[in-house]
Amino acid sequence: MSQTNNNLSNISANLAKNKLLTDCYRHMQSDDLVLPTIPDVCFKIRHAINADNSSVSSIARVVQVDPSITARLIQISNSSLYAGRKKIESCPEALTRLGLKAAQDIITAFAIKSVFNAKSPVIRHKMEELWDHSGYIAAISAVLAHKIPGFDPDRAMLAGLVHDIGIVPILTYADNHPDIIDHPKYLVETVKKLRADIGVQIIRQWAFPDDFENVVINAENWFRNDSNPSSYSDIVMISQLYSFIGKVDIKKIPKIDDLPAYKKLAGHLDADDAINILDAAKDEIEHIQQMLA
Repeated sequence: MSQTNNNLSNISANLAKNKLLTDCYRHMQSDDLVLPTIPDVCFKIRHAINADNSSVSSIARVVQVDPSITARLIQISNSSLYAGRKKIESCPEALTRLGLKAAQDIITAFAIKSVFNAKSPVIRHKMEELWDHSGYIAAISAVLAHKIPGFDPDRAMLAGLVHDIGIVPILTYADNHPDIIDHPKYLVETVKKLRADIGVQIIRQWAFPDDFENVVINAENWFRNDSNPSSYSDIVMISQLYSFIGKVDIKKIPKIDDLPAYKKLAGHLDADDAINILDAAKDEIEHIQQMLA
């Protein structure tokens, strides 16, 4: 957590000018910043899966309360990532093909979209941009995890989807206090300073796996170098770099084969083949993005 502590120690000099940063930092420190609530369906699914008498049929009854999630669960079970010989047409069949733990991650990913919402057109647009970015990273992460042994594509998708979740409360606060943003740079500065720390609070509140904290903290910590095995934070980091291809000046981003995270995964990825990977996985990525849309 040293990265987080260093981040907090560098904030004080910016508080005087940036009221959004001042307010969000103060509320975060006192644990009263309004954090998004994980959709109720996620808790119900988790409870149903972990119940002593759980079964596919009992879990399907919980899922089928939400027809849109049921439809998307069936749709993704027929996608190229999971498709088998038989076309899936019912919720119990989808749960059986995907597996209950994978289905839980997928359902959580579908449900999370509801927290990316705002009242004002300006902030709503920023929420939509954030969701689109998160969905793209989630899709690339799922595809990469499918190619790399030891990783679960559904967990990677969820990790990619929440890597920037700490930005949501900042946008929500700005949405409720539009008078405190004197300049767009203040929002950018606030996000840069507080994204990871607020994100960790949300991951803990939602009782997500501990390694998701590292995803939030290290998603853009490009040159983090440790002796730990490759992780979902490495997958998400590489996915972010892949997402920049053709969109960001190559001189403004680190070279992928210089990253310690990439070197951990290098046996399964080719730095010179990033575009080919994205091209080959284009249909899968678009399919997952459509699922999350």
